[in-house]
Amino acid sequence: MSIQDQVRDRLVSAAKGLFDIDLSEIIVEVPPRTELGDLAFPIAFDLAKRLRAATGQKHNPREIASKLAEELKHIRGIERVNVAGAGYINLFFNRASYLVAALRGGSPQSPMPGGKIIVEHTALNPNKAAHIGHLRNAVLGDSVVRMLRAAGHEVEVQNYIDNTGVQVADVIVGFKYLEHKTLDQIKAIDAKFDYYCWDLYAKVGDFYEDDRTHLQLRAQTLHELESGTGETYEMADYVSTRVLNCHLDTMLRIDVEYDLLPRESDVLHLHLWASAFELLKSRGALVLEAEGKLAGCWVMRAAEEKGSGPEDEATEHEADKVIVRSNGTVTYTGKDIAFHLWKLGQLDLDFYYKVFRQYPDGHLAWITSSNANENSPSHAEFGRGAAYLNVIDIGQSYPQHYVKLGVMAVDHDERVERSAHLAYERVVLSLAAAEELGQKVAEADRDRAVVAMSGRKGLGVKADDLIDKLEASALAEVVNRHPDLDESEQVRTAHQIAVGALRYFLLKYSRTAVIAFDFKEALAFNGETGPYIQYAVVRANSIFRNLTDAGLSASPDDVKAVSDVEMATLLTGEQGDALWSLVYSASRLPEIVRSAIVQLEPAVIAKWTFQLAQNFNVFYHNHRILAETDPAKRSLLIAIAGIVRDRLVEALDLLGIAAPERM
Repeated sequence: MSIQDQVRDRLVSAAKGLFDIDLSEIIVEVPPRTELGDLAFPIAFDLAKRLRAATGQKHNPREIASKLAEELKHIRGIERVNVAGAGYINLFFNRASYLVAALRGGSPQSPMPGGKIIVEHTALNPNKAAHIGHLRNAVLGDSVVRMLRAAGHEVEVQNYIDNTGVQVADVIVGFKYLEHKTLDQIKAIDAKFDYYCWDLYAKVGDFYEDDRTHLQLRAQTLHELESGTGETYEMADYVSTRVLNCHLDTMLRIDVEYDLLPRESDVLHLHLWASAFELLKSRGALVLEAEGKLAGCWVMRAAEEKGSGPEDEATEHEADKVIVRSNGTVTYTGKDIAFHLWKLGQLDLDFYYKVFRQYPDGHLAWITSSNANENSPSHAEFGRGAAYLNVIDIGQSYPQHYVKLGVMAVDHDERVERSAHLAYERVVLSLAAAEELGQKVAEADRDRAVVAMSGRKGLGVKADDLIDKLEASALAEVVNRHPDLDESEQVRTAHQIAVGALRYFLLKYSRTAVIAFDFKEALAFNGETGPYIQYAVVRANSIFRNLTDAGLSASPDDVKAVSDVEMATLLTGEQGDALWSLVYSASRLPEIVRSAIVQLEPAVIAKWTFQLAQNFNVFYHNHRILAETDPAKRSLLIAIAGIVRDRLVEALDLLGIAAPERM
């Protein structure tokens, strides 16, 4: 257990023992300057408020802090405890012992209690190629998964496949009624299939605009898809499955994998919705509208809306409340409620499962089936989660609100309380990026300085095109810097840099920030970019390589032979404080991960990683380790370089970014 965790536990115990107050959360602050301490706890102020509320008497926070400080003085690794100001508790660590402990890295994480967390992300309609907005979804979701697993959580990764929705129906309309293709002719298409469907989908949009009666073909096709049989269904099944394979290939390029691919067709065919519908009606969660524009629809009412006005009052999000349309068809929200009830084990139904893909690392991606004959008895247990997290764009916040209301109506427990919608904003293109990709920029977009995308209009940047562009730019830089490097190694390094650039660019902004993507900014080696952080790791590795080449020891563990007196001297004063700050900053990665999980915000890790890389580069410029003649100081500098390198590599991995050997 880390010193920080020991302090938290001791404070919780002391608050209970001294003041009979139960604390679930301890606020921790890092002082702005090392002379003020390494950790600061404002706990006394909180306790004073609670004591006054409980007893009606005032309590001096400084006196409370003094009592708590006595409980912390004997924790191993703490050099001193001060009570500062009106009642802050400031801790100072023993720097020498702390540094040696930091060499070991973080303690192995014990499995977290509470059960499995199901993270659903990407959820890309299988009707056309993925675009840059889908990449943001996948990168966010994948990084959240990595964060949770690093903290000891069991995680199941799902990618929901809406293979019976409007988008798939529109592509089938294109194949059948625009191109008049049979299933065999579709199978014979040699072109990159998801790109072919991208263009066809845009043509169907024009087809509807030219004659609105063509929309009847969409309705007819949707009905045929939901039937689960017939030529149209078989065509849609082939198209959606082939496009799905394209999507998985694209996501694998940025190191994103999945455990389960649940299909909407199986949600329908296995009657998950029928079971959920009966549960919702029995709980009084749905109302059958008798009049007004929603007459004949089964509608969900939010608690705050009951009795607030006329039943047929139009609202901005009226369509999101409709669960079953007047014609008996189920809306997306309704099907989503059923699926999420299954996620939490609240339906006595399950899918059948078969292997869909084996990844290069041996990991299996399973897909649902409604055919018992396809079921593999060796499949893992899917669903039955203790909570779910859905990475879905911010525009779907209101439907997601009704999904959660529906799940809560069936069984309002802590599983639902822990569940959340991870909303994120859209990705747009800078004018420079749009023009570099050959996009036509309208005058209105020029005035806004960004270009919005529309899949239905065929306007956007395909994910594979973007990755190709990044890899080509990175490869040119690698070849220029390392012309003698083996070609395969040049390509591998360029790929790592490109993925690092892309993923960091998509993660450094908070989820609710609109991103204007720009090639030049993302691939820059300087500034807040993925390659900048990767280069810091390359620099750290060069230190150890150069030491070895010079016949000197490159082991960070050599610092353990330095006496406590020498270590104390080296870690004091202006230069010593700077070295200590770097070590301490690097060691805080577990706390940063904890904070990122609480906020469900990978940007917390991204920002911290960049700052650590910045601080390391200052260290790299200020200290020439190879030329250092003092053995004790050289051992200390080597240890610091090792600690920072290892934490940078760990943090990059949480962001899904590799650390190249050279750049």
